[in-house]
Amino acid sequence: MKLSLFYRKPSPQYHSIEQLFDNISCKYSNNIKLKKVYAKYKSKGFFKRIRIGFQTRKNQSDINHITGDIHFIAPFLKKKKTILTIHDIGAIKSSNLIKNIILKLFWFSIPIKSVAYITVISEFTKIEILKNFNISPEKIIVIPNCISSKYKFKKKSFNSSKPNILQIGTKKNKNILRIIEAIKDINCKLLIVGKLNEDQKLSLHKNNIDYEVFFDISDNELIQLYENTDIVSFVSTYEGFGLPVIEANAVGRVVITSNIEPMHTIAANAAYKVNPLDVNEIKKGVENLIKDSALREMLIKNGLTNAKKYTAKAIALQYEKLYKELSL
Repeated sequence: MKLSLFYRKPSPQYHSIEQLFDNISCKYSNNIKLKKVYAKYKSKGFFKRIRIGFQTRKNQSDINHITGDIHFIAPFLKKKKTILTIHDIGAIKSSNLIKNIILKLFWFSIPIKSVAYITVISEFTKIEILKNFNISPEKIIVIPNCISSKYKFKKKSFNSSKPNILQIGTKKNKNILRIIEAIKDINCKLLIVGKLNEDQKLSLHKNNIDYEVFFDISDNELIQLYENTDIVSFVSTYEGFGLPVIEANAVGRVVITSNIEPMHTIAANAAYKVNPLDVNEIKKGVENLIKDSALREMLIKNGLTNAKKYTAKAIALQYEKLYKELSL
């Protein structure tokens, strides 16, 4: 079976989708002859997107899989042989009405009608799609994200006097301003992965936060951060999945995350969950994790078990089953 995986143009800032499917695809069986197709242009402007569409049409295989973000290429591919992965629908939740209408039409409504199946990374995303678009539930298949095999348990003594708190992401939904407010009276160091905006920098300085920023880092550098941290913070207000929760589980680090979907289900009993909109609750959660060693040990033990459900091999088998169904 020949399979084309379609990716957006590589970018040092946005590469999580590419990393995810690189991890999954390397676990496909020898029955699949894989071709990775990267868009020649950034997804910007009408004519560049049309060119990306014609590029993808020329690179079709027995099965075509759009890995995410460049949903608009779906009409250029054979409907009965194409799968589209939708990671979330956060793009249509902005306050810009015109932008939302365009994105809803060209990134979701038209692509959804142009493919055989939609795969989503959580039940939460499936429910959101069903609420916002006219689509049969049978057309949506839930296949969760996986973690790289590079994420392995590494023992570390917890620094209760001044713990390192690893904050993954700086976009608005990552909730960093509330995290800063929550930890301002806690003796800790905040390790931030992502690019800070001016408001975030101002808040960090205003609240006298000891922090360090890491931007455009490699996989190995990110793993090193996980290994060197004491608490992983992923208290997002919105996510399609929540991979950092599982990555922290695998490394053996305690996690504080949101008590909303999909993090609530993905974290299971392997994270401390809080209301992401309540600064006091976030603060209390961080303080409890610092003070309670028995709680930390329990969450870390549960996390190691939780991470086993999200191996690349397990997820690859689910995709292969779907590819086989389409190839018949």
